[in-house]
Amino acid sequence: MSEHPRRWAALAVLSLTLVAVTLDNSVLNTALPSLAHGLHATTSDLQWITDAYTLVFASALILAGSLGARLGSRRALIGGLVVFGGGSAVAALADTPGQLIAWRAVMGLGAAFVMPATLAIITRIFSPAERPKAFAAWSAAAGIGVLIGPVTGGALLEHYSWSSAFWINVPLVAGALVAVVRLVPAVPVVRTGRLDILGALLSTAAVALLVDFVIQAPARGWTAPLGFAELGAAVVLAALFVAWQLRAASPLVRLDLFANRTFLLAALSLAVVFFVLFGTLFELSQYLQLVHGYSPLVAGLGAMPFAVAMATTSATSALLSKRLGVRWTLVLGLSLAVAGLLSLSTTGVGTEFWKVAFGTGVIGLGMGMMMAPASLQISGSVPPEYSSMAGALNSVIRELGGVLGIAVLGTVVSSAYRSDPALVLPGADLPAAHAAAATMPPADAQQVLSAADAAFTAAMDRGALVAAGIAALMAVAVAVIRPAAARTAPAEAQLVAQPA
Repeated sequence: MSEHPRRWAALAVLSLTLVAVTLDNSVLNTALPSLAHGLHATTSDLQWITDAYTLVFASALILAGSLGARLGSRRALIGGLVVFGGGSAVAALADTPGQLIAWRAVMGLGAAFVMPATLAIITRIFSPAERPKAFAAWSAAAGIGVLIGPVTGGALLEHYSWSSAFWINVPLVAGALVAVVRLVPAVPVVRTGRLDILGALLSTAAVALLVDFVIQAPARGWTAPLGFAELGAAVVLAALFVAWQLRAASPLVRLDLFANRTFLLAALSLAVVFFVLFGTLFELSQYLQLVHGYSPLVAGLGAMPFAVAMATTSATSALLSKRLGVRWTLVLGLSLAVAGLLSLSTTGVGTEFWKVAFGTGVIGLGMGMMMAPASLQISGSVPPEYSSMAGALNSVIRELGGVLGIAVLGTVVSSAYRSDPALVLPGADLPAAHAAAATMPPADAQQVLSAADAAFTAAMDRGALVAAGIAALMAVAVAVIRPAAARTAPAEAQLVAQPA
């Protein structure tokens, strides 16, 4: 199916679903301090409230993409939105951190069906000539979600409780469902043989163990025996998955794609830029709210330059990649991310807001420039009937990059912070130091806060330098390694003209 008459209206609706999903996480990050107070949640609880969604989302993506292709991408999209919206409504009524963690996991399962379905439908209803513009608009929608999320969260928390961070999803999802039913066309169901149950189990378990290892490593230590056992199990399961996919008649994932250097470099570039984004914004949120003492609303405004820049360059990335080519567009985007990170690495306790905004804005320019070309390169490496699989791979790559960014850069910052000899409370992290200072006499409190803020800011600068180094290495790799021609994809998949 190509050049459907309602394709542009459908694209607007699909972008709305992406805004709803990306809005949730950015609103939640702003709401974490209020949520900790309202549910008496510990730091570990807050981590799991954030990570339960990511863990389920990342581990279920490949299976969700395969099921979505068989059920029909439109059906998968509708079902995913219902689960996501319903999970949001029940999460808003949670009384304990445990309940909220469970419903966040349900929301992650719903989102796992939404993301691949949107990319699959776009690939199927747009011709190859129009796909760059469509992917650019889709990528810009992610920037809009990041743009309005922190500000929306801050505005809600000025007047309502933490539960408003979840209630906001309900009308968004309801509107998206109505629009999907009315405007998004059905695309043919894909029949590629029997569902690879063994491959689905192996991939889900391997990704879940890997993500959990990365999430838990900063707290229990990267060399903890349990962590090593978990990582080892993930590696073994991943190896079994690869071996099975190479012999399966209807594999979940086309592993031969990774032999294509063009596909591989696009995938790694996307992973690196999400690594940088998630890791950096996670630390900046603490810096703005604790070191500078900004309210959630003002701290949310700190993401505005990033989001505006990202949305702007995402919308124009099709023109840029047409002029420069995908390869050099990726190099330029990564280079801008490096420049923004280097700017942030000079941040001090008293750094003015506009300087921080400048650094995040430059990162946003680079990321927006890259997302659409990299995503198009990944999805364009397969024939349309494999678009759900490509969409799932795209989302897995982004999610794993983001999880690794929070974990690795979080560990770098935490290690540097705790090793600072000037700390008055060496065993306490930054939130704990601020909480302890609130119970002290003014003179003692000021001493504790000054030392903790200075140590955290110096540690955050080190994390920005590490992120800049990783992004720079990726830029060099993309520039130096010559892309290879894409391999011809097999056409064994048979489309069934059955509406989804």
